[in-house]
Amino acid sequence: MRLKPSSVLLSSLLLLGSACIVEAPGGASPEERRAATVSQVPPLSVRNGANLGGKVELVGATVQPGRLTPGEQAKVTVYFKVLQPLEDDYLVFVHVEDVDGRMDRMNVDHQPAGGLYPTSKWRPGETVKDEFTLYLPPGAPARALNIWLGLWEPRTDSRLRLTNPQAVRNDGRDRVFLAQVPVAR
Repeated sequence: MRLKPSSVLLSSLLLLGSACIVEAPGGASPEERRAATVSQVPPLSVRNGANLGGKVELVGATVQPGRLTPGEQAKVTVYFKVLQPLEDDYLVFVHVEDVDGRMDRMNVDHQPAGGLYPTSKWRPGETVKDEFTLYLPPGAPARALNIWLGLWEPRTDSRLRLTNPQAVRNDGRDRVFLAQVPVAR
């Protein structure tokens, strides 16, 4: 068997127990650097599939940007597919929690679709887009945030029950895990 010179050099280095890192002369070109870097973190896109009460499927969401910096905000867009009519007007409850538990939970409960389209008006077959904003205060110690959500009816203080808990991450109390958003330092 005939070895290539690079194979002989590599095997000699391994036998000697030394290692080295070889870098290409001059490093990356400006074009290569531009191609390998981004000026903004792209949206974090997640699929879900949670079935809420047999009436609504939480299809998925995007978080823009995909990494949050203290003192800044992120836009979250959630997509709900309507499976059956809803008799009540539910709120979207959103709980944002520090993964390490060093911050108080943030509640971002709100009327779906900016209050323009209450759940009692939703029609089967539609996909309803809901948007809200997360704000992380300056100096917040979080390294990442977990976003939990569901649908809540305030008059009775009840949540629309998660009917497929084995299929999606949840906390056993009808809160669906939507996404984990890293925090920039």
